Amino acid sequence: MFKKFNVDLPQINDAEYKIIDYGAVPGGVISNTKAFKAAVLAATEHGGRVVVPGGIWLTGPIEIKSGVELHLEDNAVILFDKNAEEYPLIVTDFEGIARIRATSPIWADGAEDIAITGNGVIDGSGHLWRPVKEFKMTRRQWAKLLEKSPYVLEGNEDGIWVPTKSIYDGRNYGEVFPDHEGALEEAAPYYDFYRPVMVSLKNCKRVLIEGVLFKNSPAWCLHPYFCEHLTVRHIRVNNPYYAQNGDGIDIDSCKNVEVCYSDFSTGDDGICIKSGKDKEARKIEGPCENIYIHDCYVGQSHGGFVIGSEMSRDVRNILVENCTFIDSDIGIRLKSSIGRGGVVEDIYIKNINMVNILQEAVIITMNYVHVNMNYDEPVIESENAEDIPEFRNIYLENCQCTGAKTAVKIAGIKGKPHTIHDVYITDCQFVAEEENVFTDCEKVVIN
Repeated sequence: MFKKFNVDLPQINDAEYKIIDYGAVPGGVISNTKAFKAAVLAATEHGGRVVVPGGIWLTGPIEIKSGVELHLEDNAVILFDKNAEEYPLIVTDFEGIARIRATSPIWADGAEDIAITGNGVIDGSGHLWRPVKEFKMTRRQWAKLLEKSPYVLEGNEDGIWVPTKSIYDGRNYGEVFPDHEGALEEAAPYYDFYRPVMVSLKNCKRVLIEGVLFKNSPAWCLHPYFCEHLTVRHIRVNNPYYAQNGDGIDIDSCKNVEVCYSDFSTGDDGICIKSGKDKEARKIEGPCENIYIHDCYVGQSHGGFVIGSEMSRDVRNILVENCTFIDSDIGIRLKSSIGRGGVVEDIYIKNINMVNILQEAVIITMNYVHVNMNYDEPVIESENAEDIPEFRNIYLENCQCTGAKTAVKIAGIKGKPHTIHDVYITDCQFVAEEENVFTDCEKVVIN
């Protein structure tokens, strides 16, 4: 049975600090980085709301500190630029492990009682960073991209366009990992290759994200990790259907989270639960637990609701209900592989409507191999018990799908059926071209 929990909202003072009082100039031409920083510092002293009036406000990164609410009034647009001076390369967490990335446009680390609210738009200028796969474009669209940049990488399916030579050279050089002294300096010539997530919230407590439209993120849009008491409601996330790594929200090793009444149309997974990757992640305790997702819409995504493939610190006690997924590659997707380790358990998914799903309405698989541009994550073969992931106690109730290739696919690790067990599917209806496919799993019960 799903264990109920409370999510505490931030407590923020009523004082207001308008960015125009700190020298901000609208119009989208002059950078307002200093004005945003000054307003946040002023609000930090006693707590309060940094107010962004209607207009276009160009800026570099915004750090949100404890006790501060970033509030966008009607018709306000925060537009982020891109430059190495304001967005230096740092060591952060991406896809479950330590990675080099540019500084995120909005970020907080160790902050308490913070918020991003209002009726405005936050634009991450992701088109300046993101690659585009040729097979996702019409001929005319592809020709337009080539007019902007001539740089094309070889890909599994045709080419992969990149907006700058720095990205092209960085891909050919190979990603630099922060496992040695001088890694940041080594990566610097390929700066554009290390695109950031748009909103990075690390080790924060009592967070509210409400009302805002987030669009055009360089990579993942919202990435809270190791956060507690997070509320996300009445927001919209809008990325192009071709946005590489354009996830809507990745809830990573967080505790006590509610996501509700929100729309996600993304180029990758819509609503995703993560918990670190492989042996490195298992060194740090921090399961993703106590998550309540309800009354949300996801369209044009790789997956409507997704767990994994990064799940090494465990995922447990999740309830997803009253959601609609339309035009997704996969509706409900739980994915992992050998090497991850960790346990996904006590997952409750009910009252889900799915329409026009390209592949599986529901897939629970241990055979996931990550593909990033044109290189594969190696498939690990291991008999080490810590490397073997496990899915158990998964409940699907009253889920409907009209139009999918496959209804339900469950595939554990070959020869290890104990890796997926105790899956209960009750009062569900799937209209699909192919029937259920179950391999290497135990105790799958259909009522």
